[in-house]
Amino acid sequence: MTDPRAQAVLDFWFSAEAEPRWFGPPVPAFDQEVTARFRATYVDVKVQRLSAWTSDPAECLALVLVLDQFPRHMFRGTAEAFETDAMALDAAREALERGHDQTFEMRKRWFFYVPFEHSETLEDQDISVALFRTLNHPSPSVMEAAERHRSTIGRFGRFPYRNAALGRVSTPEEERYLKEEPWP
Repeated sequence: MTDPRAQAVLDFWFSAEAEPRWFGPPVPAFDQEVTARFRATYVDVKVQRLSAWTSDPAECLALVLVLDQFPRHMFRGTAEAFETDAMALDAAREALERGHDQTFEMRKRWFFYVPFEHSETLEDQDISVALFRTLNHPSPSVMEAAERHRSTIGRFGRFPYRNAALGRVSTPEEERYLKEEPWP
């Protein structure tokens, strides 16, 4: 039986109301709702009180969402938005090792792959592109996004759009890139 907190995460994230907010422009009211509903769960996950969630496919999917997607809404524009990326990537790796991703339909499966896309290492970006290719998603934008992330890491070794939030100094080339290709 799925932990009720994990089920609440999945019910919310895969609802008709939330789905249009996944990758679109920021919606402050949605960010506030994620924070109000799931900040306590995020804190529990962050301090690894819910590490048992990796053994169950549904709970593991919820874990990845809480570590990877929710901080981007709760802490948008700050370093904290990326603070649990490594934990999300570890959970995603474990999910793939256990075959959890294969138990879900496409729109849920790809959230096991997004932490690789969010990684600032080229090796993880290569894994991301390969994983997204296996989805055979009908929208070319899904594959284009994976390839764009990989290209950015290949070019800069990091995501320049994170520089301000992370207190990193942008190179002149990164500054030009950010002006020419606003992200995301």
